[in-house]
This record gives sequence, structure tokens and C-alpha cells, in this order.
Amino acid sequence: MLEIFPVYITPFEQERLIRVYLPKNYNKENKRYPVLYMHDGQNVFRDNDAIGGKSLELENYLDEIGLEVIVVGIDQNSEDRKNEYCPWVSGEYSKKILGYTSSEGGKGTEYIDFIVNELKPFIDNKYLTLKDRTAMAGISLGGLISTFAACRYPHIFTRVAAVSSAFYRNQEELEKLLKSSDLSSIEDFYLDCGTKEASGEALISKEFVASNNSIYEILREKISNVKFEIINDAEHNYFFFRERFPKILSFLVSAK
Repeated sequence: MLEIFPVYITPFEQERLIRVYLPKNYNKENKRYPVLYMHDGQNVFRDNDAIGGKSLELENYLDEIGLEVIVVGIDQNSEDRKNEYCPWVSGEYSKKILGYTSSEGGKGTEYIDFIVNELKPFIDNKYLTLKDRTAMAGISLGGLISTFAACRYPHIFTRVAAVSSAFYRNQEELEKLLKSSDLSSIEDFYLDCGTKEASGEALISKEFVASNNSIYEILREKISNVKFEIINDAEHNYFFFRERFPKILSFLVSAK
């Protein structure tokens, strides 16, 4: 079951659609569920809603397998996505990848603080959640902002997945933050990256993998259960994301 409603984002002074998946037996059982927060909410559950027409199709998948988790998808603001999903303005590594200097980024802190201080309390009050079992997952820039959230609120987001992450946008600052952060409370961290993220641009694809590997090398020194997969021939699109997301879900939601 999917519930869709607007929520006001105070720091951005605007409403944003929130999509909440509830397990099939949600109204039949008096129990509480772990919560997974995801970015790019339009692309999480249904193809009809997805930007580009292809989603992760999580609504159908979760109904089929009966995984007991509440998934909260936060719609992207397409015009401001890079600003909201990047905590800092793009740096030199970004210039190396993109081939130009970008001034985008810098609203990521406000975005994550909204999730923690406004959205999570609302969700915990409205639904039967396990307040201390909260995960976060994101794709591309969503992986970048999820990793930032783990650093800023490691006691809240204890399970994280960063899929085909565009870390390069904030590579230098993110590495500094990771090195200085206490991540001992994080239980599980999943990262992956395809070998053809930039499709025909082999050099950029190589740098994409190097960027992700650099983040992984820092994380594995700080978190006991970190998994990093380099996926041969995988490209940066939802055909490939959808194919591997069921395994990622199992990693994030599996009971301990």
C-alpha cells in the first residue's frame, strides 16, 4: 500500500510530495516496522510516476516478497536536486570529472536536517515505526547525500546504501568529513559502482570507480560491516539500478 501526501520543508519554504510504502499486513498486525528513507522518491515505487518512465518498482517487489519494512520516498525537486543532494559546492575533483567548474551544491545540510528534525518525527508519530531502526539509501547524488547523513547523524541512520554514487561532486570535503566522523554506531554500509557508469566515456567511468573506491577505503576502516561491489558493465540508469536493488534491500533490512 502506498500513501502519498505533501509535507512542508521549512528550510526551503516549499511543499514536497512524500511517498510511504506500508507492508501488506500493516493494518492487520499490531507490530512496529523498521523504516528506510530514500531520495528521488518519484523513482522509487512506480514506473508511471518515475522521471524517465523507469523506477525501482519497489511497491510491486515488496508486496510480492512480503518484506516487512516501511519505505519513505522523498520526491526530488528536479530544478534544485544538485543543490539539495550536495552538502558543499562542487570541488576540484568534480571539475576533473565534468570538465568545467560548477557552482552547484550547498543545501545538503538543510535537506538532511529537515529529514531528521521534521520528517522523521512526523513519520514516527503517524506510523508504527521502530524509531531506532532507521536506514537510508540513495542513488547517484542520493548516495552522496546518504553518506553525508550517516556522518551527520550516525546514531540515527545505522544502515546505509549508496548506489552508483556521484561522490565526485563533493569528493574532497566528503573524505575529510568521513575521516573525522565517529561512525562506530553504524551497523551496515553498502556501496556499489558500475564499470560503465558514464556509458561510452571510458576515462570518466574509470574515475567514477576510483572515486567510489576511495570512499570505501575510508569507510572500511571505521565500520565493521561494509560491502563494496564493482559491477561489470553496469551503467548509470534505472535498468541496472532496478536489477540489483532487491539484494541491497535484503542487506539493509535483514534482521540481526
